[in-house]
Amino acid sequence: MFPMLTLLSMFYYICLRRRSRSGTRSEALGSRRAVELGQRSALPVTVEVEQYGKEVLDFSSHYGSENSMSYTMWNLAGVPNVYPSSGDFTQTAVFRTYGSWWEQCTSSATPFRRTPPNFHSLDYLELAFEEPVYPTAVEVLETYHPGAIVKILACSLNPFSQNPPADVRWEVLWAGKPNKALTPQARQFSPSIRQISFASNLLRLEVNSTLLDYYTELDAVILRGVRERPILALYKIPVIDINDLSDSEEEISDAGGLCCRSGGENRHNLGNGYFDRLPYELIQLIVSHLSVPDLCRLAQSCKLFHKHCCDPLQYIQLSLQPYWARLTDASLSHLQSRCTLLQRLNMSWTGNRGAVTAAGFCSFMKACGLSLVCLELSCCHFLNEACLEVIAQTCQCLQELNLASCDRLQPQAFNLITKLPNLRRLVLYRTKVEQSAILSILTFCPELRHLNLGSCVMIEDYDVVASMLSTRCRSLRSLDLWRCRNLSERGLAELVSGCRLLEELDLGWCSTLQSSSGCFQHLARSLPRLRKLFLTANRTVCDSDLEELAANCSALEHLDILGTRMVSPVSLRKLLQCCPRLKLLDVSFCSQIDSRFIQELSGLFPNVSIKKSFTQ
Repeated sequence: MFPMLTLLSMFYYICLRRRSRSGTRSEALGSRRAVELGQRSALPVTVEVEQYGKEVLDFSSHYGSENSMSYTMWNLAGVPNVYPSSGDFTQTAVFRTYGSWWEQCTSSATPFRRTPPNFHSLDYLELAFEEPVYPTAVEVLETYHPGAIVKILACSLNPFSQNPPADVRWEVLWAGKPNKALTPQARQFSPSIRQISFASNLLRLEVNSTLLDYYTELDAVILRGVRERPILALYKIPVIDINDLSDSEEEISDAGGLCCRSGGENRHNLGNGYFDRLPYELIQLIVSHLSVPDLCRLAQSCKLFHKHCCDPLQYIQLSLQPYWARLTDASLSHLQSRCTLLQRLNMSWTGNRGAVTAAGFCSFMKACGLSLVCLELSCCHFLNEACLEVIAQTCQCLQELNLASCDRLQPQAFNLITKLPNLRRLVLYRTKVEQSAILSILTFCPELRHLNLGSCVMIEDYDVVASMLSTRCRSLRSLDLWRCRNLSERGLAELVSGCRLLEELDLGWCSTLQSSSGCFQHLARSLPRLRKLFLTANRTVCDSDLEELAANCSALEHLDILGTRMVSPVSLRKLLQCCPRLKLLDVSFCSQIDSRFIQELSGLFPNVSIKKSFTQ
């Protein structure tokens, strides 16, 4: 009898210890007093607050221009402009890409191994609200092709506060898989969200548009919540698992964290079972299928797995983007000893709001950047001139550099890219790179194959850039000049005459180009390898241009002529007949092409995805 009571007492004691660790001391004391005193009085009534977004603080991309409001993320702030109407409206927030078309292009980056299967996000935006609340609901007003949202997060930081907390936390309110709504009509998306322990007025929406037939458009976001913490959360009693009753003080504080303990701090099991009999290479192959956090956990189980999980061969490729919310200087420091053979690194979206400092990044690059050939740093706002200087000095083998949407990087910093002569792929979308810097880069990096200068508003004369490309980068395969402001027919003629190996050319929203000059016909005759051509929103594209494309660009796969008034059904049919590899054709807002003719063409050419957006 007494031994049984002793065992029950010990079990009860361990349960209490585990329970006390699950919350703050004040919450535990308050919960115990409530139980002891038998408090069952009526709970205070809390009033739910409803508020629209006040300010868009950050985003990864948008369809619109940096100098206007049409199709930009900034449209998401405030009350709805369009909802409940459906269709393609300029007053909405639209991301830069949709579908799988961009991933199919030769200019796209090679996917990283070890990306967790539950990480689906390709774009994001962060939206601040006036008042911090404990969220009870989030409603997103989607007005065209809904279904792209895959994750909603809340942040403990008040972006309008003068005293930010030392520890910034992000909590997932809702997560799902990429989806496609049954119709492109407007809807109010309000998923069931989980309760969090802090008030928030900063939300983050992450999206994946790969399953959608066209651009998704968002109109507004509503945050509902209460000012006081829900009372029920204070009395929440954690569920105790009999398999989770370790009394060790060496528990990992964050199961998903990336901070890995060193070998000397762990209690290793000396018996490795049948794993001792397996070849080293076979265990390496098994371990290679684990995500980075799982590698860190497995390394703490025994000496054998610690050896395998810390082998630098496991870190030839490293994608830290899925862990952007948890990555810190300490995480990078712990990973340094394992990444001495690192060749491909993805730190996109990481380190913002002080989680990673420029000094921490520089320290990691100096230790692990010697063999780097690919570096993805899109939306890394901690980057400064010192960071690029370390990259230029350390990563002499670098062939791919992505600085997309690093819009807080100062213009003079881009001159340091000239010290990377082996660059093959360079992405400077939405950066402050200036004309002098890009001309220097083209002078010293003649091996460039892929260049993205989309929405680079600080470049004053794109004709000069085109001329330099034609003389210095004759092996160029893809060029993105989306929304370049001042490329003329002369600059385009020089470009296509010098860069005849071009397979992808994006001239979307380059309104200064006029078809009457014959520039598009000369383009078609000069680029027989062309696979992708975007002439989006150029009103002057005409039948003669399509006829030249049909005659000279039989390898064409993607063509966007949205908004032209001068293309007839006859030339469009001829193009489809002469370009058997065509997969994507956007004729939205082409006034001579009606929906009935699109339906007819879709029946004749079922392998071509023909786009025709609408406005109700």
